[in-house]
Amino acid sequence: MLELTKKPHTDGMVTLTVVVPEGRADVVTMAIKEALEPNVPAEQVFSESTPGKVLRGARGLREMTQAQLAKLAGVRPAHISDMENDRRTISKEMARKLGHVLDFPYKAFL
Repeated sequence: MLELTKKPHTDGMVTLTVVVPEGRADVVTMAIKEALEPNVPAEQVFSESTPGKVLRGARGLREMTQAQLAKLAGVRPAHISDMENDRRTISKEMARKLGHVLDFPYKAFL
């Protein structure tokens, strides 16, 4: 039986085959190209990320005021302010409420 005498140039490489809707192929292609580019670890970009900053960002994405969020979550607006400024911790129960109201993964607030 014959053996390979040279190593293939694909060492460390993986062949992927994907099936995607025709209209989304360009998006998948772009995502793969972006994944191959050099990148910066999230810890370097968001080194000072805190649950409060994530909460403020999620609230901003939904274009809500602290008062609006407080009303929907059933807490005082001062509590939202304290959580966003890291003066008050966010309990798991509160994170779930906030996640539900903001349509955001609650674990991001923990």
